[in-house]
Amino acid sequence: MGHDDGGLVSSPAHRNPAADTDVDARLATRLSGLRAEHGWSLGELAERSGVSRSTLSRAERGEISPTAAILNRLCGAYGRTMSQLLSEVEAEPARLVRAAEQAVWTDEASGFARRSVSPPHAGLRGEVVEGTLTPGADLAYDRPPVPGLEQHVWVLDGDLDVTVGAEPHRLATGDCLRFRVWGATRFRCGGERPVRYALLVVAP
Repeated sequence: MGHDDGGLVSSPAHRNPAADTDVDARLATRLSGLRAEHGWSLGELAERSGVSRSTLSRAERGEISPTAAILNRLCGAYGRTMSQLLSEVEAEPARLVRAAEQAVWTDEASGFARRSVSPPHAGLRGEVVEGTLTPGADLAYDRPPVPGLEQHVWVLDGDLDVTVGAEPHRLATGDCLRFRVWGATRFRCGGERPVRYALLVVAP
């Protein structure tokens, strides 16, 4: 989710390609398992999520890496946040999460990198995500994965345009925007350099 640090930050250019491939493979397996758990056919999931059957099939077979927008739609269908879904393909998160152990998921087509700084954990409602958008990156979500989700967006470096419903906001370094998500949201890097922000997510 766009959603997403000082010494905790590493550039997307420093990712481990082998680790990325492993995460993608586990994500594909989890997506397939979730559909099976719900007893849905590809057609039923396509109707519930608005994602085409062919895209769903390829994502479940690991032939493509789902974009942030597609994952957001699937999270909505399955009633979980993106961080919750991604945490399910990782080991049980520890109380202390070292910088080198924080999972990074990238949507290269959209210019978006998402670091799970403080992953979801059973019994806890909040989580912290770091997002990085390259210049020109534009993420649009037509619906929240969980209606009423509370979000706090704190810009760590750069300029970020956030639109909540029909209300646009321009955030500069140090600015913080907080809101509950009921409808569409949009995150855009309109500057000439990447923007890095922290996203605090609190389940309703």
